[in-house]
Parts: sequence; structure tokens; C-alpha cells
Amino acid sequence: MSALPPLAIRPSAELARETTEETGTSTVTKTEQAEQLWAEEPSHLAGHARIRARIAGLHCSLCTGTIEKALCRQSGVDTVAVSLTHEQALVDYDPKLTGPEKILKTLRDIGYDLYDPRKLRPFEEEEADLVHEGKRLLAAIAASLATIALILEVSGLWSVLVPASVVILMVPVSYAIMRPAGRALATLGAVTMIAPAALAYTGRQSGWVSETAAAWLTGALALTVVLAIAPHILRMAYQAARRGILNQHVLLEIGALGGIVGGVIGLTEVFPDYPTAAFFAVTVLVANYHIFSEWLSLLVKTRSSQAVRKLLELQPDTASLVQDGTEKEVPVTQITAGDLVRIRPGDRVPVDGRVIEGYSTLDLSLVTGEPVPAERSAGGEVIGGSINGAGTLLVEATRIGSESFLAQVARHVEDSRALKPGILHLVDRVLRIYTPTVLILATLALLGWLLGSWAWAEEPDVRRAVFAGIGVLIMGYPCAMGIAAPLAIVRAAGEAADQGIIMRTGEAFQTFGQIRTIVLDKTGTLTEGKPAVREIQSHTDEADLLTTAAAAEEPSEHPLARAIVTAATIRGLTLPAVQDFHSVTGFGVTATVDGRAVLVGRPGFLVDRGIDLTPLGPAIQRLEAIGRTVVAVAADRDLLGIIALGDEIRPETVEAVQQLQAAGITPVLATGDNLPAAKHVAAQVGIEDIRAGLLPEDKADLVRELQTEGARVAMVGDGINDAPALMQSDVGIAMGSGTDIAVESADVVIVRDDLRAILTARQTSLSSYRRTKQNVALAFLFNGTGILVATTGLVYPVWAMIAMALSVTTIFINSLGGRPRLLFEAIGSVGRSREDTKPDVVDTRPT
Repeated sequence: MSALPPLAIRPSAELARETTEETGTSTVTKTEQAEQLWAEEPSHLAGHARIRARIAGLHCSLCTGTIEKALCRQSGVDTVAVSLTHEQALVDYDPKLTGPEKILKTLRDIGYDLYDPRKLRPFEEEEADLVHEGKRLLAAIAASLATIALILEVSGLWSVLVPASVVILMVPVSYAIMRPAGRALATLGAVTMIAPAALAYTGRQSGWVSETAAAWLTGALALTVVLAIAPHILRMAYQAARRGILNQHVLLEIGALGGIVGGVIGLTEVFPDYPTAAFFAVTVLVANYHIFSEWLSLLVKTRSSQAVRKLLELQPDTASLVQDGTEKEVPVTQITAGDLVRIRPGDRVPVDGRVIEGYSTLDLSLVTGEPVPAERSAGGEVIGGSINGAGTLLVEATRIGSESFLAQVARHVEDSRALKPGILHLVDRVLRIYTPTVLILATLALLGWLLGSWAWAEEPDVRRAVFAGIGVLIMGYPCAMGIAAPLAIVRAAGEAADQGIIMRTGEAFQTFGQIRTIVLDKTGTLTEGKPAVREIQSHTDEADLLTTAAAAEEPSEHPLARAIVTAATIRGLTLPAVQDFHSVTGFGVTATVDGRAVLVGRPGFLVDRGIDLTPLGPAIQRLEAIGRTVVAVAADRDLLGIIALGDEIRPETVEAVQQLQAAGITPVLATGDNLPAAKHVAAQVGIEDIRAGLLPEDKADLVRELQTEGARVAMVGDGINDAPALMQSDVGIAMGSGTDIAVESADVVIVRDDLRAILTARQTSLSSYRRTKQNVALAFLFNGTGILVATTGLVYPVWAMIAMALSVTTIFINSLGGRPRLLFEAIGSVGRSREDTKPDVVDTRPT
């Protein structure tokens, strides 16, 4: 394998100015560079610049709209693209009119925190954030249950069934929310979460808590939720409103404030039979809905980071540094370019480098995706994360830290996943218009009843006006529309899991139905991905040839040797004893088998020892041209024949490709292998478009090229070299037998390792898309009808809550089709890692 060039990653933004190191007329320091919270990138607009910013605190899809509106109103900003999945924004601007500092100041002003886009955010921070948000959600749930207990009026058998049902449902849910923090804290949180509700319910049922006391208690709970549990929503609503941006935060806080105002009116006892507690309950419950959506969004984003984490975990923590003839174990972070590192048999290569001395075979399947180990000797390139074979190597480090192959692939994965479009943007666009419309209608309803009743009866009907305004806000809160797409995804995930398919990102999964081009990796995807004996050409008896070769190779641990021995075992051949075994590293072996001097190895290995291969020359050329590895066998200087080893087409590949073509999807074969081998496989499976000799970044570039032609592109792969392309594609698909990195980088994982499941996934995606549109239509029907009814001022807050609950229930029923188990199965499959070996996460943030 030739030396691999570094991936095309542009260095981060230039150093900022301070004092110490001269660069022309200004000076720079690493200290100020570390404080720079943006990275410069080339802009596609003439005369413009582009920066990339990382944003903390994106909780839902409407956050992206808030940021886009705020930045696009800034003079000089032309285009803004915000990714919720990876908390990233790309901003194109005119440097004559604005600059990065001003752009980032706007982001801070609307309530978002920033961190350095040139660095991978520590995964522990993300997990700690998840635990922190879990605590917030539990507190909101506890307040909601206590509020419901204070306003609930049940008797008889229902007085037992209702609280029992709540305990049975909420305790496991609460435990699951806090499980990342550890079993002990999760158990404590689940138990204490229902304690306030139990006390409130007991007090109401026993008469200890009067109706007036219940009203004051619900008011206290409402203020606690708004000011203590979720003050960030209030802060972000304020920052958005002061810029004239009407988003979900503004709608939520107006509704919450309206509930509090309506409750305070009831506390004055001016109106008899006024539902005071119910008004306060509206504030609590609506806020709880929003906090839950924030937690769920953070959960999905945290799980999506596993791809990058697994990439970086491939690199060892330590390396054997050789200095002045001595060797010592040091942290790999202390290795610098030019240092010498010793790599022993079985070690994972700690750094990218060049072999100075030694010979070995390296498992580079993580880099190339090819199953056959590559031989390395002096002058050869090694890649960090690959596994050394039987030899010992002395390697000079060439690329370390952020310049290493693994770090750059990780950056490719992050960059590619950042700006992926999807069906959820349709809902986003609708909600951006919907939110200000609801606010306008609520204001008109409030003012209409105040002014209309005053003009008609010379006395304003405050109660009815408040009911109308609050009712419109409650009925108009886009809760049902917010869950319309996610719940359709949940059902699709459950259906897919039944077919051996795991959905890892809902947005891209829904996009699958629109795919028209699919890029297929060769090794491990179209083929079986492991070397085996594929063809034998013998001058004598074939069984004798295979027996002799297997016996000679039996002591060897080389993958090709093991494949020959396996072939003999499968055929039931008995291997004779071996004597005088000797391995000529990188070429072949010599041994004595049944008294005969046997040579097994590369054709050139035998030629150098005087064996005439001319009779089998054409066969050797033919086999090597289609990517086979040829091993020649001779005994007592007589040529016995050749054994061709290589990969094989999967049994279902031809049928799967035909199904894709019948569905109107154009397959493209992409491989790091040579063109003749690629053409050989393509001819067998019926693929016309072939791209061979591709490096990891080349595959991502290929996907990008196809996308620029207007196609929605899917990528199917199974190795780390496929990870950037999997993330760049609109839908990344990994085969279940592939490496963990490919699985973690993919949107869809085919667990049962059958290419035909791709069509199954596509059909599920199409039905999911249709169900999403149904859900959105139902949500609009409920909300639209509810808003019209609410404007009459006859809707009590409790009725509004019941109507909102009915709309959500309807969406649930339509999404899950009466199969609740799909919800729990899908929760387990969304963002799931193949292994979960993480220790419990500790939230060290202040509460």
C-alpha cells in the first residue's frame, strides 16, 4: 500500500493578536488563540468570509430558527446554516460590514454559550449535561404530578387506581432518565420524584388541604417551575423578544405568564367558582412539556457523539519511546514529530509514522476496509490505530495530535454530520409562522372580549377575556406538532427493528425514501469481507496440492495461511507432520512435508528459487487482475500448482442490486481496491458506475459530488474508511458486521447483515414520511379547531389541558398504531451503541 497523504483538513483560524511572537506588524500568542471561539473556512460567496461556530444549549429545532433570524438581521450576514444535531453554525458574511466578534456577540446575547470549534468537546461534558438536564426534568415532573394531585377530583375506586397507575408508570420512567448518573441516584430520584404528589394527594383526599390552600400551593409550584427549575427558558424568551423574534420560548413564557396572571386573578376571589388552581397548573404542565423536549433532544445529541469518541479511542494511551538507546513507556500525548517509537507484536500503533527498521504485517482494515493485512518494512507508512502483526517495528512519528489520521477522520465525521437536511425542517418552517400567529390571535381574543364587552354592556368581561386569551395560548401551544415527526420516527424505528434494522438518527432515516443514488463499498458490503480459497489450479492432484500447502502453512499465523488451512479442514483433508518449518517474512514459507522439500508463497518467491511458473503464468495474471492473491506451491522443485485467495460476493448481493435498480435507485461502486478488481465485482453484481482507488476523503468527496448534481445520496459501508462518506451522505448505512466506527457513524445499521434489508428500510422510511404528514395534519386540526373554540372565552383552562392531552394522545395512537411496545423498543434503538461499557456519569455542575 502506498503512503497515505494527510486528509485535506484546513488549519483553524489564524492566531489572534497579543504580545510576544512577531508576525509582520502584529504579534500572536497561543493564549489568545485558545480564546478564539470560531474557525475560518472558505466561503462559496465571492468577496465573503465564512466562520464556523459551536453553540451550546440548542435544545429543539426551533432554536435553529431563532439563531438564523437573529444573525440574518445583522448587517453584513448573508447566509446562516445551523445544525441542531451537532450544535454547529456556518455563517457567510461580508468582512467589510461585520466580523466574527460581532456575530458571536449576537449568539451570546440571545442566550447561547459558545465553545471552540477547533476542538472536540469532551464527551464527559456532554454526558454531564445530560445528567443535569435529567435532574431538571425530574424536578419538573415532580412539580407536575404534585399539581395534578392538588386539582384532581376522584372518588371511589378511581381514588386508588389513578395514583397507583401514576406510580407504576412514572417510577420506571424516572429511573431511566437518571440511569446515566448511576443506579443509586436513579433509584433515589425515582422514589423522591413522587413524594410531593403523594403528600398533595393525601392532603386533598383527607381534607387537610382546602381548595384555597390548593390554589396557593399550585401558584407556588408554578413560580418554582418558571423561576427555579427552568429559568433558562425565561432568559432565552426575553433575549428573543427584545430582538423581535417570536419563537417557542416566547410563546411558552407568555402562556406561563398568562396562567400565572389568570391564577392571581382567582386568588383575589373576585369571581366565584373561578378555576384558580387550574390556571396555575397550565403554567406547570406546559413548561414540563418543553423541558421534556429539551432533555430528549440532548439525549439524542449525546448518543450521536459516540462515532467520534470511538474513533479517538482507537489510539493507545501510551507509546514505547526510544531515546539514546533506551526505551520507556510514555503517554502518547508526549510524542512529537520525529520521535522514535517501538511497536511490538500485537500492539496497536500509537502514532502515524514511517518505519525505520523491522518488518511486520499490519491490520489496516480500519483504514482501508480491506481484509488482508498489509506488509510493512523500512520506508513504509503506518497509521495510528492499526494493529501490528508478528514483527517488531521501529517507527518515526510523522503526524501527531490533531494532524493524525484518526483525528482528521474524526473531524471529517463531525464536519459531514453537521449540516444534514431532513423532513424535520418542514415542521420547523411551519412552526416559525405558526408561533407569531398564535400570539396575535391570543392578543386579539383578549382585547376583543375586553373592548367588546365594555362596548356592549359598559362593563369589561375580564373573566371571559382572560379565558379567551389564555385558552388560545394553551390550545395553540405547538406540543402536538412538535411530537408529530418524532413519534412517526419512533414507530418506524420499531418496525425496522423487527426486520433487523437499527435507526440511529430519525431525520436521515425519513430522508431515505427520497434517495435516488446509493454508493456501495465493495469489501465487506458487496463481498463477504474475509480472505478464503477461491480457486485452485493444480498440475497434479488438487487434494495433494491443498494438503501439502496447508501442512506447510499450518504453523504460520498469517491470515492467508490460516485461510489455506481452513480450506483443507473443510474438505476433511488430513495434514501430515511438518518438519524444518521456516518463514521468510513477507514472501512465503519453506518446510519438509512427508520427506519432500516444500515451497509455499508468492510467485516471485518460488521463481527466485528456480521454480518454473511459465505454465501457469496466464492464470496467475488473470487472477491477480481481478484482485486475487496468488500463492504458488512446489515440492522437490516441481511446481504443484497455485491457490487463489480473495473475497467473494455475498449470496444476496445480486438480488439486492436488482431490487435497488427496480426501485429507481442508481447504485455506484466505490472501493479503495484497484480498478480491475472493482470491475470484476461490478460485472458480477450488475453495477455500471465504478469508482476505484479511493481514500477515505475521496469517498466523502464522491458523495458530495453526487449531491451537488441534485441527487439525494445514500452510502453503504462497513469500515472506518467509510465513516466520512457515511456522515456526508444524506443517509449513511452500515452493515452490522462492520467495524464499530462505521456502525456509530451511520444513520441506519443493517443488523442482520443482509443487503436486501436496505429496501425494507426504504419502505419503512416511506411509510414513516406519510405518517409524519398525517400527524402534522391531525395536530393542525386539533390546534386550529381548539384555537377557534378558545376565542369564545368559554373554555376553562382544565378543558384546554384536556384538549391538548387529547391531541397528543391522537398523535400517539396514529404513530404507534396501538402498539405501545414500539415506543420502548425504539427508545432502545435510537442512538444505541453496540456496546455500553461507560461508567456512571457524575454531574459536577452546580444546580
